[in-house]
Amino acid sequence: MGDTTKTIEAIDIIKLLSYLPHRYPFLLVDRIIEPRGDEFCIGIKNITFNEPQFQGHFPGHPVMPGVLLIEGMAQTAGALCVHAQTAGAAPKMVYFMTIDKAKFRKPVVPGDVVEYHMTKINQRRNMWWYRGEGKVNGQLVCEAEISAMLVIN
Repeated sequence: MGDTTKTIEAIDIIKLLSYLPHRYPFLLVDRIIEPRGDEFCIGIKNITFNEPQFQGHFPGHPVMPGVLLIEGMAQTAGALCVHAQTAGAAPKMVYFMTIDKAKFRKPVVPGDVVEYHMTKINQRRNMWWYRGEGKVNGQLVCEAEISAMLVIN
């Protein structure tokens, strides 16, 4: 009779702050949209010129460091894992464990909006593995497989 798909709200910055230990200048995701349990989500990062890394990377030609793009993927995946927990309480800590198959396709610059498309590959106990694709305007800019571990109590 009707659509039985459950709609889940976006995860805003206030909720992200309750899920992750990161704070400015190292919180690298602004919000998460389209979360589906712990299976998939899209993390959004607005790249702005006033971020501290652009003072030295690179003067006159600002480029978002690749390592920070990967960290943004990891934070998105970690927040999704916390969000999907049935108790809803944040774990004691979320750790970024591994990076595999990282590739950088195109520079990301101030003014870009990066979408971290995170898809679960596997999960065992308190560890999750995700495939991430960073996109700007639908174009692939980076990709990697990462894992996260939740420390609970």
